[in-house]
Amino acid sequence: MAIFFQTLVAAFLPLFVAINIPGILPLFIGMTETMDRPTRQVLLVRALAAAFILAVLMLFAGEVIFRTLGITVNDLRVGGGLILLVIAITDLAFGDLKKRRTQVNGKKAEAITKDTTDLPIVPLGIPLIIGPGAITTILVAEQQFGYPPTLLSIALNMGLVFIAFSFGPTLLRYAGPSTSKAIAKVASLFLAAISVAMIRGGIMGMLAAG
Repeated sequence: MAIFFQTLVAAFLPLFVAINIPGILPLFIGMTETMDRPTRQVLLVRALAAAFILAVLMLFAGEVIFRTLGITVNDLRVGGGLILLVIAITDLAFGDLKKRRTQVNGKKAEAITKDTTDLPIVPLGIPLIIGPGAITTILVAEQQFGYPPTLLSIALNMGLVFIAFSFGPTLLRYAGPSTSKAIAKVASLFLAAISVAMIRGGIMGMLAAG
């Protein structure tokens, strides 16, 4: 039992670092600033479901999928980075304009529903919660520690994400709408920086491998 616990900790910690809850929490808050709590919770559950499914899929079939499709983790970094960059630029440049248009048209709730249809899957579930770094960590952990500790470490990390994302926006609400809006814009800026770093890492990895 003690050995399994030590193995679990060894598998848990690298994945916890790769997911980086403190780093992605402001991004989640920024993307969901206009939502009420029930809508945000539904979105969070869907995002975690998508992230967990991808993580388990990578755990049991990641190497086979990569070989079959002829892709690498570096390709995933570049692709995921491009998606995040487009989202960040759109929010920074047109976020306020889009909100004003929905308010003028009197269809704010409907617009939010449409805009958030795919948000739980991309980019929240993938690649923010489970991105290239987390996928690589899962593949390495499976080779080092086996399936049970790695699977349990994924579940524990998803639980921590749920707790942090559930209570983080609630705590921020007491800071006021101006603070929330400022954090949302800063989060979008950091999201752009993260996406550029992902693209850069993928390209450097390609060059090193080639």
